[in-house]
Amino acid sequence: MNVKLSDARWFKSSYSQAGGECVEVAFVEGGHVAIRDSKDRSGPAFVFAPSEWDAFTDGVCNGEFDCP
Repeated sequence: MNVKLSDARWFKSSYSQAGGECVEVAFVEGGHVAIRDSKDRSGPAFVFAPSEWDAFTDGVCNGEFDCP
């Protein structure tokens, strides 16, 4: 998947705290969703197809993941 990220508008959750370990999210072309480490903005970004992102967020909302 080759998605252009140079024009992405990145944002952090309003639940993020200063100095915390956070990710940033951008909604990009084709309905894809990109995420990256907020402390390494020039590092890699992971890009998910809309169906992949929907499956992930559904899993979060339904408690399918263990929290440490």
